[in-house]
Amino acid sequence: MTTMMGFLGNAYPWVKAAHLIFVIFWMAGLFMLPRFFIYHHAAAPGSAEDRAWIERERRLRSIIITPAMILVWLFGLMLAFDQALWSVHWFQAKFATVFLLSGFHGWAVGYGRRMAAGYRAPSDKALRFMNEIPGIATAVIVILVIVRPF
Repeated sequence: MTTMMGFLGNAYPWVKAAHLIFVIFWMAGLFMLPRFFIYHHAAAPGSAEDRAWIERERRLRSIIITPAMILVWLFGLMLAFDQALWSVHWFQAKFATVFLLSGFHGWAVGYGRRMAAGYRAPSDKALRFMNEIPGIATAVIVILVIVRPF
């Protein structure tokens, strides 16, 4: 399959590679953060262990996850505009899934802040469920991009 030449020209494969690299960083962080929350849930608010989890979570969010998500969006939008993908159905589904995953990212950032303030959910069952969302989203996105089912 040939790729039509867009405004990125010869930079296209470099932008695509950068997009994929930062997708990997973002997803790795999104796999880790809910797991951190599960372990953090057991720590007593205000304890040394609680403070250590708060710092781990903050670093993961500020050093890896949020910068990676921003770069995923930047490079992804460049690719979408370059290839004029907005009317392509598989891309629309991918875009919607990435949008929802970004919402999950926002939820995770907010939940981490609530835990840092001492909040603990009555049970960690919801956190265990939330831990599965990045994996499911990754599978959907990969299928949409590689298989292009519609």
